[in-house]
Amino acid sequence: MELKYVPTTCPYCGTGCSFNLVVVDGKVVDTAPYQRSPVNEGKLCAKGAYAHEFINSPDRLKTPLIKKNGRFEVASWDEAIALIAEKFSQYKGEKSAVICCARASNEDNYAMQKFGRVVLQTPNIDHCARLCHAPTVAGLAGIFGSGAMTNSISDLSETNCAFIIGSNNFEAHPLIGRRIMQAKRKGAKIIVCDPRCTPTAGQAHLHIKHYSGTDIALLNGMMHYIIKNGWENREFIEARTSGYEEFRDNIMQDEYSPENVSKITGVPEEDIKKACRWICEAERTAAVYTLGLTQHTCGVDNVRSIGYLQMLTGNIGKPGTGVNPLRGQNNVQGACDMGALPDVFPGYQKVSDPVSVKKFEDAWGSEIPAKTGLTIPEMIDAFADEPEKLKCLYIMGENPIISDPDIAHVDKALKNVEFLVVQDIFLTETAEYADVVLPALCYAEKNGTQTNTERRVQRLRKAQEGPGVSRNDWQIIADIAKKMGCGEKFSWTSSSEVFDEMAALTPQYFGINYERIEKQGLQWPCPGHDHPGTEVLHSETFKGMPDGRAVFSPVKHRPPAEETDENYPFILTTGVTIWHWPSGTMTRRSKTLNYECPTGWIEINCEDADELGILEGDIVTAFSRRGEVDVPARVTPDIKKGVMFMPFHFWECRANWITNTEYDPISKTPEYKVCAVNIRRKEGA
Repeated sequence: MELKYVPTTCPYCGTGCSFNLVVVDGKVVDTAPYQRSPVNEGKLCAKGAYAHEFINSPDRLKTPLIKKNGRFEVASWDEAIALIAEKFSQYKGEKSAVICCARASNEDNYAMQKFGRVVLQTPNIDHCARLCHAPTVAGLAGIFGSGAMTNSISDLSETNCAFIIGSNNFEAHPLIGRRIMQAKRKGAKIIVCDPRCTPTAGQAHLHIKHYSGTDIALLNGMMHYIIKNGWENREFIEARTSGYEEFRDNIMQDEYSPENVSKITGVPEEDIKKACRWICEAERTAAVYTLGLTQHTCGVDNVRSIGYLQMLTGNIGKPGTGVNPLRGQNNVQGACDMGALPDVFPGYQKVSDPVSVKKFEDAWGSEIPAKTGLTIPEMIDAFADEPEKLKCLYIMGENPIISDPDIAHVDKALKNVEFLVVQDIFLTETAEYADVVLPALCYAEKNGTQTNTERRVQRLRKAQEGPGVSRNDWQIIADIAKKMGCGEKFSWTSSSEVFDEMAALTPQYFGINYERIEKQGLQWPCPGHDHPGTEVLHSETFKGMPDGRAVFSPVKHRPPAEETDENYPFILTTGVTIWHWPSGTMTRRSKTLNYECPTGWIEINCEDADELGILEGDIVTAFSRRGEVDVPARVTPDIKKGVMFMPFHFWECRANWITNTEYDPISKTPEYKVCAVNIRRKEGA
C-alpha cells in the first residue's frame, strides 16, 4: 500500500482553510489536518472534514457528451472540440457570452475571461460574484478605492468589538466564527444584526433583530446617535476622509433618529443606542458582513453604509478593525481579481480605460472589445426575452438553474440558448440543458491557486488523476482556442505558466509566484518579489483614491423592491446551512453531509405558524408572485415574526422558484434577501 499526504486548500467557502488529502494507492480516501495554515491552524468545519467524499463519486463526468435528438451521447474530445469551435465561430462578438466560476482556480478563470475577450471577441463575461459580492466590489471601491476585505482573518481574534450584520459566520464561515469566539473569550463584545436567531446570533451579547431590507435605516440611525453624542472620530475624519459635511447633514435628519429608526426596523431604541456605545467605547471594532447585506436592491448602498460607520469611528487601517466582507465561495475573490467581470480586466483595470485596453491588447496580441458587457442577470433577461440579442453561452462550473432567482425565468432563458456549452465535474441540473458537456477536473486533481476572502493566494495541489478523460479547465479552454486559430495565444504547458502570465499583467499579484506560496500563501497587494504581502489595507492612505482619502456621501433608506401586502404578508429571506454549499452539487454527493441534512425547509415563527394552523414537519406550499414550492415547515421562535427563511441548496425544494429578480441598479445583484410571500398547508400532505 502506498500512502501519501497532499496539502491543498478547501473547495468550499471563502475562508480558504488548508488540509491534507490522504491518498492511498493513487486515490483520495480522507482528509487530515494541515497545521501550518495561518488561516485555520489545522482545524476544519464539517464541510472541510468531508471534502474528500464527492471526489470519486460514481457520477463524475468522465467523457465529453454531445446532445443528439434530445439525448446525450458519449463523444471524443476531438468531436466535441470540433463542434464547439464550429459553432462558436458562428457566434463571435456580442451574440455570445461567457460565465466563469467562483469554484474554479485563478488559472481557470484567467483563461476563461481571456478566451471570451480574445477568441469570442465578447465583452459579456461574468461569474457568480454578480449574485453575491458585486455590491462589495462596487461599494467599497467607490469609497476606499478597493473592493476587498481590508483586514486579515486572524485580526478578528484581536478585536474589542465585533459588529456582525447579515452574516451567519458559524454556519457559513465556521473557522472565521472561531476567530470571533477567540475575541469573545478575551472580553470582546459581540453584536449581531439578523432577523433570525442563528448560531452566530446565539453567541452575541446583543442580538439586533431588524427586518430584512432595513439595513440602511439601522446603520444611519446608529451613525445619527453617534454624531449626536459627539462620539465620532474627528481626527480620522479630518485627516483621512472627504465629503463629511454633506454626509452628516443627511444623517442628522429626524428620519434617522433612534425613535424613527426603531419603527422602520422593528428594533428597540435601547438596543440601537447600546450597540453605538459598545462600538465607540471599544479601542478596535471590526465590521463583518456577508450576503445578508449585499443581496438587496440597495446592496451597494448597504455596503457603503457599513464602510461609513467604520470611517466615522476611525476603525480603518489597523489590526482588529476594518470592513470585512466574507466571500462566499472558495475563489470568488480570485475570480474577481482575474477579471471574470464585464467591466474590468485582471486586477480591476477598467475596460473603459484606453491605457488598460492597449496594455492587454499588446500582451495578448489581439484586439479586444473595449466596452462593458452584460452581467449574468442581464444575460438571463436577454436569452429569455430578447433571444435575437444573445445566441451562445459558455458556462464553466456554474449552476444557474438552482442559484439564480425566479427559476421559471431561468428555465425559459436556458431553453432559448441556441448553442450552450457547460464545463463541469458533474452533469448538473444546468448541464442537462446543454448541447455539449465537457468533463473537468475537480480541486483534488489539479495544480493551481485560489484566493481567499482575506486576499491570500494559496495553492491547490494534484492528489490523484481525474476520472476518464477529464481535463483541466484551462487546458480545455486552450484546446478550443487552438482549434479556433488562436493557439499561439493559449500555449501554456502548466498551471504555473498561466499564473505567471496573469501576475505579469496584474499589479496586485506581480510579486507572487508558485515558489513563494509553496508553504503558505501571500496576501495581495504584493507588488514585488521581495514584498511580504499586505495584511491590512489602508493603514496610512487610501491608495486607490485620487487624493488618498476615503469619501463620505449621503445614503438614504429606501424600501425593498417588493413589500408585503394582504396577499403576500410575509418576508422571505434565504441563506445557507452548515452542512451544504450553494447549489449542493458537491455537498449533496457527500454521504456524511447529506445524512446530516437531507433536504430543505422553511422556518416559520411560532406565532405565525399558530395563526396559519401549521405544525412542525407539515408540508406547506410557499408562494410568491413568481411561483410556488412545496417544502417542510420548521416552526421556531428563532425567527422574527412576519419573516420566513429557506436555505437555497436543494433541487427538490428550491427557494429560487419564488425569489425576486429585481436587482441593485449599480451592481445588478438580485434581491434574494427580501421577497413577499404567503404560505398554506399543502392539501393531503
